[in-house]
Amino acid sequence: MKQLRLGVLAGLFTAAGVLSWGGARLWDSLGTLPSIPLAASIVLAVIAVILLATALSLRTRLRAQRERRPGAKGVEPLMAARAVVFGQASALVTALVAGVYGGAGVFLLGYLDIPPRRDQAIYAGAAVVAGIGVIAAAFFLERVCKLPADDDNDDGTGTAAA
Repeated sequence: MKQLRLGVLAGLFTAAGVLSWGGARLWDSLGTLPSIPLAASIVLAVIAVILLATALSLRTRLRAQRERRPGAKGVEPLMAARAVVFGQASALVTALVAGVYGGAGVFLLGYLDIPPRRDQAIYAGAAVVAGIGVIAAAFFLERVCKLPADDDNDDGTGTAAA
């Protein structure tokens, strides 16, 4: 499996943000800009919590399995791979979504004197912060599920990939 790359996520965020900012300017010149839902930041925060809980649970189970505790419930490799894919997909989609809200939020910074637009800018900023939380939790989950170095590898590289 390929690991997440921060540069790819930053590129997605930036591209989505620039397109969203331009779209918000165009939409505002043609009519009223659609509102940014407060639920966006809440949903992203819930996803971050789910990813973090999954990572902590897997880390605890892997540690118990590694220490060979009696009655320890192991982690199947397929389950760990599914968790990593869930985290990677969440991070990629979140980079796009946070970029869209970030671009709209940057556009709305010019209208902070209007209370409804100020609220929309706050909601957009909260969505970006929650998106950063999702990406951080996805990186942590990926790190937890990464296989340790294998000294008995046949190819002599000394590393293994999940």
